[in-house]
Amino acid sequence: MHFNFTNPYPTTRIPVFARNVVSTSHPLAAQAGLRILQQGGNAVDAAIAAAATMTIVEPVSNGLGSDAFAILWDGKELHGLNASGRAPAAWTPEYFRRKYGDGQANPPKRGPDSVTVPGAVAAWVAMSERFGKLPFEQLLQPAIEIAERGYLLPVVVQQKWEAATPELGSLPGFAQAFLPRGRAPRVGELFQFASAARGLRAIAATKGQAYYGGEIAQAIERFSAEHGGSLKASDFAAYKPEWVQTISKDYRGYTLHEIPPNGQGIAALMAVGILNHFDLASLPVDSADSQHLQIEAMKLAFADVYKYVAERSAMEVTPEQMLDDAYLASRAKLIDMKKAQDFGAGNLAKGGTIYLTAADEDGMMVSFIQSNYMGFGSGCVEPTYGVSLQNRGHAFSLNPGINQVAPGKRPFHTIIPAFLTKDGQPVMSYGVMGANMQPQGHMQTLVRMLDYKQDPQSACDAPRWRYNQGLEINVEQQMDPQVVAELARRGHVMEVINDNYQDFGAGQFIWRAGDPKVEGYVAASDSRRDGLAAGY
Repeated sequence: MHFNFTNPYPTTRIPVFARNVVSTSHPLAAQAGLRILQQGGNAVDAAIAAAATMTIVEPVSNGLGSDAFAILWDGKELHGLNASGRAPAAWTPEYFRRKYGDGQANPPKRGPDSVTVPGAVAAWVAMSERFGKLPFEQLLQPAIEIAERGYLLPVVVQQKWEAATPELGSLPGFAQAFLPRGRAPRVGELFQFASAARGLRAIAATKGQAYYGGEIAQAIERFSAEHGGSLKASDFAAYKPEWVQTISKDYRGYTLHEIPPNGQGIAALMAVGILNHFDLASLPVDSADSQHLQIEAMKLAFADVYKYVAERSAMEVTPEQMLDDAYLASRAKLIDMKKAQDFGAGNLAKGGTIYLTAADEDGMMVSFIQSNYMGFGSGCVEPTYGVSLQNRGHAFSLNPGINQVAPGKRPFHTIIPAFLTKDGQPVMSYGVMGANMQPQGHMQTLVRMLDYKQDPQSACDAPRWRYNQGLEINVEQQMDPQVVAELARRGHVMEVINDNYQDFGAGQFIWRAGDPKVEGYVAASDSRRDGLAAGY
């Protein structure tokens, strides 16, 4: 390892060194993954156990109605999994206009008509069937036990629960599931989720069949119809996750891998491809020059992503065109070191989330992310089986274009796992949560580790910025005020934010230190959430 392990930032965390490790944003989920490893499971088994547990212990971010993506190293090669949801068969622009009028640009933000077919459970099953060691039913036992017995609410989760309640409290099933005393639970108060335990038991016993076409799908169809939605059990039965090849870009002798569109991971690849044309290491790590360069590279990437990226079959250009070295070199030339710019898309020839990672001593590494999108997602919770449904349908457009809603289509997606290799061998499984913060977090933390030799925990703890739109940038309150002032002088419209969770995401990192049976891994968990990196 090439890291400097002297952490210059205020933190409550230290790196974790172990041969088997799980890193999540909630300690009980990390421990659930470790429990499965100690029972003879591998990293895939551990990731599934942790993911199932996260639906219970961090419902402010994900649930049994989430979508998911994964990148995993099986010991020999890299695999990608796209388990994002597809639109119900009834969804067309006309469907929404008839119900909501002609003034709508997107499907609703909340409610039953914001829900696409959830893919997370299908991801668990697909990963288990292809790469798991232990019986699928065993992997869900920690989550079932926690759902039945309950757990005491931690600080960050409680804050987000409380904040979401005014908007979501009246939505179907929300109060019954998440306001057991007529209000959000308090810090240190017991929360039990018996209906979700029932759902998990049915999923475990049937290897997901109850969810995709069986009793849970039928319950969701009845629930959706009762509240004016159009999801049907047949939509669930038709759903299949997709194994995909990752897309990648070389950076500083390493290769960054992302899931291809319909996701936004390509934004991180484009940004590092642009930064390849600058000597970042020659600039001080937290200087205005270094931050300005990264911000401008990210803005250039997003300009293209928001114009060109959608469901792959609907795109007019290819990911290869967007990642072309010559094209990214031309984009790099647009950066002015003295001035912030509001970039347009380039001229290409037409052609609320949880993240976790696990690794074992046999070399298997898993980068996994699942999400309900905007916090609790749609705000709708099927009451019999505790399925808290995402609101990914809101990301569709109702207007003509590459992201226009259509039956069976996948929307533009924000959640993205990441993976780093060197010379074809695994180096790091990592991710950073938080809507459009995710590719920005991938890039910012990677720059710190590769250009500035900061260890994963230091890179995690360092102050972050977040690009919004135009010239607007949010920065964390711990960023040097002189740097903030200099960036503002260059034309960035700066807003200092005190809520780290809401605006700057949270990451989990596992870096391979050498032979996993000998040196093992170094892991980090972001102090912006309640998480834990745990190993043995």
